[in-house]
Amino acid sequence: MVKTYELRTKDEKALVEELAKLKAELAKARIGKVSAAATQVKASKIRVLRKDIARLLTIINEKRRQASVTAFKKKKYKPIDQRVKGTRASRRKLTQFEKSRKTMRTLKKFNCNPLRKFALEAQNKAILPQACLLYTSPSPRDQRGSRMPSSA
Repeated sequence: MVKTYELRTKDEKALVEELAKLKAELAKARIGKVSAAATQVKASKIRVLRKDIARLLTIINEKRRQASVTAFKKKKYKPIDQRVKGTRASRRKLTQFEKSRKTMRTLKKFNCNPLRKFALEAQNKAILPQACLLYTSPSPRDQRGSRMPSSA
């Protein structure tokens, strides 16, 4: 049985060579099990070999993944498996740029009917140090479509 911490110290080439040896040994063990050979191969030996191969493959994949992460560290685009997963909704939501986009019709409406600015004189200057407050109100066109009951 191969120890995981020992495998992590080896380079990828040595791991691949060891993997080939283990696969060959597993093939021999399976042939020995099927054929009525003089040396009886135990099922536990096959199980141990399969587990060792799985352990080796896991470490090889970890090393390759880590190499990929370092390769794409400062790149603009990353492979799909390295991207932040998040939730399904967050992946589909509009970006800030997409949210701020306006259609030509909306732009024309806004340019023809800009928000109106009114200046109110402050009544109590102790509370409000500014001489006047600015606020915007929607144009009468915008009020037509509102569902608020009129105060008249």
